[in-house]
Amino acid sequence: MDEKNSIKTYKRMLIVVSIILVGVLCTQVIYRVRQRGQAVNAAYTEQEALPAESRCNLSREGYTLEQVVIMSRHNIRAPLSGKDTVLGKITSHDWFKWSSDPSGLSLRGGNAEVSMGQYFRKWLEKEGLFEKNYQPRDGEVRVYANSKQRTIATARFFTAGLIPAADVPVEYHMTFDEMDPVFDPKLTFLTDEYEKDVIEQVEELYHERVLAMEDNYALLEDVIDAKDSEAYKSGEFTGLRVDDFGLEMELGKEPKVTGSLGTATSVSDALCLQYLEEPDTVKAAFGHNLSFEQWQVISEVKDLRNDASFCAPIVAHNIVHPLLQVIRSELTKDGRKFTFLCGHDSNVGPILSCLKAKECKLEGTIDTTTPIGGKIVFCRWLSPDGQDYMSVDLVYASSEQLRRMSVLGLDNPPYAVPQVLEGLEQNSDGLYKTEEVLERFDEAIAEYDRMLEKYGVKDNSAVTVPEEPAVTEEEALDEAA
Repeated sequence: MDEKNSIKTYKRMLIVVSIILVGVLCTQVIYRVRQRGQAVNAAYTEQEALPAESRCNLSREGYTLEQVVIMSRHNIRAPLSGKDTVLGKITSHDWFKWSSDPSGLSLRGGNAEVSMGQYFRKWLEKEGLFEKNYQPRDGEVRVYANSKQRTIATARFFTAGLIPAADVPVEYHMTFDEMDPVFDPKLTFLTDEYEKDVIEQVEELYHERVLAMEDNYALLEDVIDAKDSEAYKSGEFTGLRVDDFGLEMELGKEPKVTGSLGTATSVSDALCLQYLEEPDTVKAAFGHNLSFEQWQVISEVKDLRNDASFCAPIVAHNIVHPLLQVIRSELTKDGRKFTFLCGHDSNVGPILSCLKAKECKLEGTIDTTTPIGGKIVFCRWLSPDGQDYMSVDLVYASSEQLRRMSVLGLDNPPYAVPQVLEGLEQNSDGLYKTEEVLERFDEAIAEYDRMLEKYGVKDNSAVTVPEEPAVTEEEALDEAA
């Protein structure tokens, strides 16, 4: 009897202990889930969105909108993250499973661009430049993209949101998925003296910033657990350094950053894109709970690479000369209401450099220079007394808007940062005289010819600006097929 009672007592104790253990485990699971949920929202709560009225102020009260020209960067794309790439070797973690091929525009990027197009449609209707259900007449709208998948797709998605009631063709000039020389940030001339001057200017402008990358590099290595990677164990990767920065130049190719900054940029770029796509920020950082500021530290690496490669004035004037001509032409095109040009961050940054735009702080985004999908927006305005003015703004969706796939509109606009052009005076409404902005374009375009003369270049590979009409998307796809 005593033995039976002991067994019963033992069983009861076992059940009680099991219940307690289950309860403890459940409590831990709930706690961890809540922690992860808090981490997912941390990036949002740490960077409260600015009020709508201060977030985007493209309108100018009392002025009539006459024309808009947009130079856009493509939206969210997939990185090159296969097993045989640097990204595949430098970490033991699996990268995000992308909805597109490497370097192709992602589904989220497409949705984000439709939403941006819808915002501009509502704004243009409000300003009276477009009527509702706008049907463009010949020559009123031009959409011209680089011939890569991500830029053509971005242009198509933007146009679908901007003019949904009409079929507006996307123009491009090369075989599908080849670089158009107008958008290709390649060196169009190169001499020994020029190369020497480039290296001196890049060193002067960016070398100190490279040397300050130690903490950025350490964070990158920590997030991807680089020391657990195949490349680290085999000795192929020995760590990121700040003392091996270099710049390679070859005629007909884009300037190439060498050393650790190049490798670090691949990691920074992939992590930032993963952050925008992956709903769980802890998962996006391979299990690390990062603050919004730490994501900015990660992003700063790729942004520095873009600046050091393309944005030194002596380089910028070399690589975006034809694109400056296209924008200048569009701003004075008779009958043109709206222009959308779609390229890359290697286009947007150098254009701002050539126009002598001062550095500006960007709110609401992990990007420190040219946000993904960011746009330089040139607007021509007519004042009540008939004077011609222009605004220049950098417009972009915030990281939160991209991550949450927010529907943009007049009540939830993107962010806009007015560009301050060195040496040009703004009126009380933040507008420049149009003739002065056009003169700045003329100066930038003439600087290219001045450099050719300075460096004794008589026969260079500079491209000519394409004439309309050009190959449309449908025609080019037929040719590619």
